Amino acid sequence: MGVFSRLSDLLRSNVNDLIDRAEDPEKMVKQIIVDMQKELNKATQNYGKAIASSRLAEKKYNDALKVSNDWEAKAKVALAKGDQDLAKKALSKKVRADEEVKTYKEMFESISNQTEAIGNQVEVLKAKLEEAKSRQAMLIARAQMADTKRQLAASQGGFDGNSAIEKLDRMEEKVQRKEAEADAFIQISGNDNDIDLQESFAQLENDAKVDAELQRLMAEMNGGAAGAGAAGQDGSIETQGDAE
Repeated sequence: MGVFSRLSDLLRSNVNDLIDRAEDPEKMVKQIIVDMQKELNKATQNYGKAIASSRLAEKKYNDALKVSNDWEAKAKVALAKGDQDLAKKALSKKVRADEEVKTYKEMFESISNQTEAIGNQVEVLKAKLEEAKSRQAMLIARAQMADTKRQLAASQGGFDGNSAIEKLDRMEEKVQRKEAEADAFIQISGNDNDIDLQESFAQLENDAKVDAELQRLMAEMNGGAAGAGAAGQDGSIETQGDAE
């Protein structure tokens, strides 16, 4: 947002301020365009970094997904050999991997959306720069006209009320930002007291997920082995040697 805030200031800045800072408006407008070009270059670099971050997040997501699939395959092998304890250990690893899959998926989607937004902003910035270049002569003419008006107003003891209002608006925006930061700090501080309780429930959820994964795999493998032999009464899988 900093790039576009600055861009807005450059395109819609008070021309009287421009004249106050430079005796030659033409040189000042040229400098504005140079500054805009620098901002565009910076935004383009940030876009490249965002693309790199998006690709890294995608890789982490795919790696976590592979780990989850590998642990599920190992759990199936353990169940096929009738070792439920080993299967549960593998499924415990799978549940942890699934949490990472979820985290990296959300991260990847968020970064991808932000990267797309930055790319769109870069295109907008390019268009604004072209617009500024085409309006260069007009801005200089307006600056000269504004200088004339300001001199007339000053000779009549006029007061620039618009400038005062703009300053008040900026002060109000700063106050609102401080209020928002204070509210956010209070919210974060309040959440710290619940961390231990949340971790306890997280462990319960993890154990429940492991048991659920175990039951799912047992049901899946028992169903697939219906033609070759049924599961034992205690829920274990009979091997060919046990059947004999």
